[in-house]
Amino acid sequence: MNAPSAWTTRVETDADVTTVRGINLAAFETPAEADLVDALRLDPAWIDGLSLVAVDAGGDPVGYALLTRCHIGAVPALCLAPVAVRPSHQRTGAGSAVVRAALAAAARRGEHFVVVLGHAEYYPRFGFARASAHGIGVPLDFPEDALMALALDPEHPLPDGTVRYAAPFGI
Repeated sequence: MNAPSAWTTRVETDADVTTVRGINLAAFETPAEADLVDALRLDPAWIDGLSLVAVDAGGDPVGYALLTRCHIGAVPALCLAPVAVRPSHQRTGAGSAVVRAALAAAARRGEHFVVVLGHAEYYPRFGFARASAHGIGVPLDFPEDALMALALDPEHPLPDGTVRYAAPFGI
């Protein structure tokens, strides 16, 4: 499959909900992430405008990134999860494009901080760094380098504390 030279990204619409579920089902081994997105849609942590898709040349969504409300200690932040790309479009830049679009949308909304629990070799390309270096932790047993944090605005340094996720995360 040939990758577009530049991906088009946009905010998810109501018409995309079923397709987004399909992207998550295709990208992950279990339905957990797809179910998480469905549960987050009904949760107060959901923020309109921070659920984004990358679309192919035909306008069909093939990549997805979601930011929802969490807290670092008592400080409001965003959680990046899940990020998913249809297997047929992985390693084409669709995932990077939709993550960058989501982070830019968050910054435009005046958000300051984002955390992600994911692949330590993938997320640093977006500016994420090991959260523990900033005194940020999670109440889970995960490899230390899997939890990363990003300050969207250099005027607001990352706070320290334990990440509190929205209830649907079950953390």
